[in-house]
Amino acid sequence: MRYGVMNSPMRSLLHEVETLGAFGFDYIEVTMDAPYAHYSVIREQKEELLKVLDRLGLELVCHLPTFVSTADLTDSLREASIEETIRSMQVAAELNAIKAVLHPSFIHGLGAMLPDLARQHAKATMARLLDEAERLQLTVCVENMFPRSLSMIRPRDFDALFDKFPNAMLTLDTGHAHIGGGTERILGFIKRFPDRIGHIHASDNRGRDDDHLPIGAGTIDFSRVVKALKEIGYDDTITLEVFTRDRGYLNTSRGKLEALFG
Repeated sequence: MRYGVMNSPMRSLLHEVETLGAFGFDYIEVTMDAPYAHYSVIREQKEELLKVLDRLGLELVCHLPTFVSTADLTDSLREASIEETIRSMQVAAELNAIKAVLHPSFIHGLGAMLPDLARQHAKATMARLLDEAERLQLTVCVENMFPRSLSMIRPRDFDALFDKFPNAMLTLDTGHAHIGGGTERILGFIKRFPDRIGHIHASDNRGRDDDHLPIGAGTIDFSRVVKALKEIGYDDTITLEVFTRDRGYLNTSRGKLEALFG
């Protein structure tokens, strides 16, 4: 198993890599969001970033932009968001990222009032982005979302996507699946897609909000989750999405997962 950590895009990227690299993880998952980890900033710092990663012995996973509106009902806003994502994918490919995480489109604003139209836009956007990933030879892992996103929440929501795009993989986010679905929904993803889970985001919560708590601090039954992952032979990347002021909880969480995996 390879364990990774995620930078904060509100801090200098190179400083974040240096700081997080000291924790002894296997890779950094770079969130490609403004202001300090936007694709343009990363491209400017590309050579120095690659040198730091090499010196620290870290691999790289890229998390494509989160705070964009790729299903917006306004064409110009939607297209700008898609362009931001595509350019980020191109930079991820330039950096030889081992994989890239893609959030499905959030459906919000007036889109929540016209969900069928918003979902049409979301579907078309997903096709464009996954086609671009094929062109770039970039492995994309599409993340399951939380209920208020109104998009790609339940295991069955991914059936058509995986049927159409055989190279697309799943980022299983334990925290997202737990909200409104409990541990059973996490297990449902593992059971339904044993061969399509390409990446995991691990954090805990209490089933209501995406709290990004340390493993064991919420109500997710990680013993059952790990047992299910072991049964399908999962042995790939797990990013600790633990967002606490004290970053020592990253190592605590990794230790708990390592003990469960044995």
